[in-house]
Amino acid sequence: MVVKKDGRREPFEREKLIKGIMVACEKRPFSVKRIEKLVDDIERYLERKHDREVASRDIGELAMHKLHELDEIAYVRFASVYRQFRDVGQFMKELKRFLK
Repeated sequence: MVVKKDGRREPFEREKLIKGIMVACEKRPFSVKRIEKLVDDIERYLERKHDREVASRDIGELAMHKLHELDEIAYVRFASVYRQFRDVGQFMKELKRFLK
């Protein structure tokens, strides 16, 4: 089960994660198979580290970490949606953190 920010619980949806990562990887040089493998890696990690429930925040952070290793542009795209930047200042702060 995934525990959302507001405390709601819902089943983990692999397709939802794939869709979010695919959007971040749009027009980048990655096949669907590569993205599915990345999601497989995330799922395996979550299964090892969490019993029954996982915070949606943990899933998002792990996806960002994996994308950071894979592709800088995909990482920034995913982070911009996941972190819900409200203005350019927040976006620049994340970029500076990434560049360190």
